[in-house]
Amino acid sequence: MELPDAWRNSALPPLSLYIHVPWCVKKCPYCDFNSHALTGDIPEDRYLKAIMEDLASDLALVQGRSIQTVFIGGGTPSLMSPDFYESLFRQLREHLRFDDDVEITLEANPGTVEQSRFHGFRAAGINRLSIGIQSFNAQRLKDLGRIHDDKAAHKAIEAARNSGFDNFNLDLMHGLPGQTPEQAITDLETALAWEPPHLSWYQLTLEPNTEFFSRPPPLPDEDHLWEIYRQGSDYLHQQGFADYEVSAWSRAGMASRHNLNYWMFGDYLALGAGAHGKITLRNGEIRRFWKTRQPEAYLNRIGSRTAGSQVVEPDERPLEFLMNALRLTSGVPEYLFTERTGLPMSTVAVKLQELRTENLLEPGRIQTTELGQRYLNSVLERFL
Repeated sequence: MELPDAWRNSALPPLSLYIHVPWCVKKCPYCDFNSHALTGDIPEDRYLKAIMEDLASDLALVQGRSIQTVFIGGGTPSLMSPDFYESLFRQLREHLRFDDDVEITLEANPGTVEQSRFHGFRAAGINRLSIGIQSFNAQRLKDLGRIHDDKAAHKAIEAARNSGFDNFNLDLMHGLPGQTPEQAITDLETALAWEPPHLSWYQLTLEPNTEFFSRPPPLPDEDHLWEIYRQGSDYLHQQGFADYEVSAWSRAGMASRHNLNYWMFGDYLALGAGAHGKITLRNGEIRRFWKTRQPEAYLNRIGSRTAGSQVVEPDERPLEFLMNALRLTSGVPEYLFTERTGLPMSTVAVKLQELRTENLLEPGRIQTTELGQRYLNSVLERFL
């Protein structure tokens, strides 16, 4: 559908880059990401070549913008060598312009890194880590099927710090099989002893097409889950952390810029097997796209690795925008709705006012009240 000129985006959104590395040592029983257990050596040279061919097909989508943030996810990206990332970013910079203060995050799993690799990652230009701890409790890690234990978790954080990474995230889960509220809070206390600037702290969920979904482990009941969340939230607030997003906590000024671009309906290129992207075009069209999922198929494909794409139609944009923006506890200014969707504010003005009257949204801003955050799904259903 072609938008009227008056509805077109006045400016293109900020541009990020997501890169997916699909391999891991072992598939975790709760994981529904595009990850594949290794059966041999990682074909680094072939994967680098495939990524650059992938980028060549997507360069027109950049539309003159610079890259503000990069996130390398997986899988287990820390399985790739520092030499791979040095070559990758050298070649990316031949085709893309990066902001001087670009945030480049690499996901790293304990048990797959040592200090020399962290030094190499930093030398390659990576300046932020997201370390997949999940828990510091040895039994809970075993229950989750992780390849590392509590000692490896501590060793990975120490190695990251010794390598000069002062900007890092610790990834923690709660509501684990057999976990008590006391154990969940101990995990948070142990994490904060390392003085991380950022935490991802989220509840384990059973996702389709996972081992846990087929054979569910015994999980804490609703009362225990609520007690874990209540105690944990209170503790993190007391320690100076703000929950700027549903499951993201940070100290002042240390929120993930890459994730903020997602929640604020920004654009992102996607490279790598199974990567998903979103792009706004100058004609006002917004399009989501995804890359060939299976690693071998991605490696062997010639030319574009895009497996499919879908236009986000104007009548779908309000819900898509709000599903992202309302995850932020501080919400977004109203003008961002028109700037990012290309739609006039009148598209949602009546429903926004209804929600404000019901004390579910704050006045003058696209932001939930405390009550609205508690009933966020109900708020979003109003825009279906």
